[in-house]
Amino acid sequence: MAKKTKKTSAQSQKSAKTTPANMPSDEAFTFQPLVPNAQLTNASATGANTLGQKKQWFENEDFWKNYGPIMFDSAHWAEAPGVAAAVQKIAGLKKGARILDAGCGPGRISVELALLGLDVTGVDIIQAELDAAAETATDEGVDISLVNADLRTYTTDQKFDAAVNLYTSFGYCDTMEEDVQILKHICDAIKDGGWFIMEMTSREIAVQYFTPGEWFERAGKTVLTEFTVEGAWEGLRSRWILIDNKTGGRIEHEFVQRLYSAIELKRLLLGIGFKTAEVYGDFEFAPYNENAKTMVIVARK
Repeated sequence: MAKKTKKTSAQSQKSAKTTPANMPSDEAFTFQPLVPNAQLTNASATGANTLGQKKQWFENEDFWKNYGPIMFDSAHWAEAPGVAAAVQKIAGLKKGARILDAGCGPGRISVELALLGLDVTGVDIIQAELDAAAETATDEGVDISLVNADLRTYTTDQKFDAAVNLYTSFGYCDTMEEDVQILKHICDAIKDGGWFIMEMTSREIAVQYFTPGEWFERAGKTVLTEFTVEGAWEGLRSRWILIDNKTGGRIEHEFVQRLYSAIELKRLLLGIGFKTAEVYGDFEFAPYNENAKTMVIVARK
């Protein structure tokens, strides 16, 4: 290993002159709203949540009832066994190891993890999604612990060998502070030496594969999508229009996902208690470079 050498005063002065004043530091990022003074775009999302705030769109069960079959189509269910196997391999989990699926949705990954012999706890804010996960688990003959909770406030005395947050299930809160609360609670639930595996669309991936919109048919509906950028690529606004192919009925929904760069998210994870956090381009440890199609972060507590 090469020895580190001290800079001469001249070198230090040169660096000070050439380093841009606005370069990001390693300090924790300030907690800013994703869209300043943003109003909810879904009129049905009213009332207060467990944090005493106006309910956010992802707390609306009607949304998941209408959009769940579109988001979790057969192709995504088909890839679940491979993702679960990769998680088990990465974390070196043996049968009986405890794993937390944070934001488990309809149990797409939870059930596959249970089929591998793991002790799975799935947490989700939507009871209807948990009911679907329970039904799938019963059909597959596996037991899963399912908890109806908001990850922003979820705590547990149980310690897990590993935790996962997959399929871009992060970045939808109004503020970064809420996002960090979620990460902190996940970290707190993992035992020392345990693993956290996260997969999501990063800012770099969003830029690389940006499209203004598309249309396709799925689950008996024609789906129209429109995408626009919020701020300086701070978020991606998505508008989804569903048209029923039989009745012609139309519904639409708009939401914003906060976009984190790989280094931003890595710093956040290290700042809340993880000892290491490595970034990859897939679950096989491909480099996170211009060829990456997703971002996978493997962190250890």
